[in-house]
Amino acid sequence: MPPGRTLVIGDIHGCSLALKTLLEAVQPSMEDTLVTLGDYVDRGPDVAGVVELLCDLAGNCRFIPLLGNHELMMFQAFKGMQTGFWMECGGRETLASYGGKLSNIPAHHLAFFENCLQYHETEKEFFVHANYDYDLPLNEQHEEVMFWQHVNRQIPPAHISGKRAFVGHTPQMDGEIKYFEHIVLMDTFCFGGMWLSALDVHSGKCWQANNFGDLRSD
Repeated sequence: MPPGRTLVIGDIHGCSLALKTLLEAVQPSMEDTLVTLGDYVDRGPDVAGVVELLCDLAGNCRFIPLLGNHELMMFQAFKGMQTGFWMECGGRETLASYGGKLSNIPAHHLAFFENCLQYHETEKEFFVHANYDYDLPLNEQHEEVMFWQHVNRQIPPAHISGKRAFVGHTPQMDGEIKYFEHIVLMDTFCFGGMWLSALDVHSGKCWQANNFGDLRSD
């Protein structure tokens, strides 16, 4: 296990002030591993600002950004596919943040998106954007489940690895992280007026910030 903390942040969705406030509170260091669960783009007011903050993290900690389904929709729009669907799901806000054109996205932002991973795992945990097939190894997961399947009707069984899962994607409308023995739900609905959450996986310490720059922690 690497030294330092293992930190995870839920879905950001263009909420740059909340992210800035959270990072200032958490103060990730070079000893820490920070995993972000995807969905950096769409819906919120400042996608470009979010990505710039995330690009700056690489020199401050061991930063592991994951892909979310909204990044996948943006990739499809780059290819001229399903652009209308992306617009309906928050793509308008992303385009507006970049001056109305995907071609305006800076090269280092594109490099950030291209370097996002599908999942990350440690000795005792794993991290994916949305959900998981409990009976498949992480490198054999179905894309539909990993990026699109919500955890709102049924909590999946524990993964065959025995590791605890940390996922985003399913918004918790009350702004509270949901803890279960083998899975933690981290999307606390920041773009919808609630909170952006960071969690120290091992100590259980939590920080939350909102779009007004308010901070709370336990």
